[in-house]
Amino acid sequence: VQLQAFGGGLVQPGGSLRLSCAASGIMDSAYMMGWFRQSPGKEREMVAIISNLGSKNYGNSAKGRFAISRDNAKSTLYLQMNSLRPEDTAVYYCNARTAVPANTYWGKGTLVTVSS
Repeated sequence: VQLQAFGGGLVQPGGSLRLSCAASGIMDSAYMMGWFRQSPGKEREMVAIISNLGSKNYGNSAKGRFAISRDNAKSTLYLQMNSLRPEDTAVYYCNARTAVPANTYWGKGTLVTVSS
């Protein structure tokens, strides 16, 4: 199992960015996948999650601005982020959960910096 997030970088306030997570060996068995983020001095928080049936849930900060999607054929999880704000600056991590066995997997994060 390997999760690797890509697509972070520097973007101006109001801009957009799309993160990708290459998920090898886990896409078919994960019942839930998601994006989390962590800013310096803060706890890791849920940004968006998506089930294997396609149901989605967003953290309050992401509602109306971010969209999560998954492409099982490409073994990739996405996070489209629009109307970015400086407070969105964080390291973003992708996450996968399996039921049998019950495990949670984390990938290496990708840094998103929103600044003018």
